[in-house]
Amino acid sequence: MQTKTPKESLTVYTDMVLPSETNPIGNMFGGELLARMDRAASIAARRHSRRIVVTASVNHVAFNKMIPLGSVVTVEAKVSRAFSSSMEVFMDVFIEDRESGERSLSNEAIYTFVAVDETGRPVRVPELVPETEIEKSRFIAALRRKQLSLVLAGKMKPKDATELKALFQ
Repeated sequence: MQTKTPKESLTVYTDMVLPSETNPIGNMFGGELLARMDRAASIAARRHSRRIVVTASVNHVAFNKMIPLGSVVTVEAKVSRAFSSSMEVFMDVFIEDRESGERSLSNEAIYTFVAVDETGRPVRVPELVPETEIEKSRFIAALRRKQLSLVLAGKMKPKDATELKALFQ
């Protein structure tokens, strides 16, 4: 199986916030943003694996800025690390200033997807080779996040979480 780079999975999803997608004070519902992120992330995971993918978890979502009605929202999703059948997808969410056109980071999220065959059984995915400094940083951190998740779920003993132990030594 050939290795891939994060840029091969890059997915950019841009849309405008409409009135039906906002709360009573005119800001985008969090669930609306979560759905957009899920779509972008699933496309990125599918581009990496070239298989059917299912959302395994929403690992992290940070709603740092409100997104007002009429905003142009862009979700940029890339696979940040591939494991045997799962892939972590990191997303940056930008909003565009209506007048200047400048983009600013509004939110970020990390989802995990599993590649499956037609019967729903997990299948192997290509390895990921990060290229840029931010891709390398996200790649390294993905293993810590995975180990933490496994420890919290009781699927890994804390003593076996080598990447987590390294943080405290």
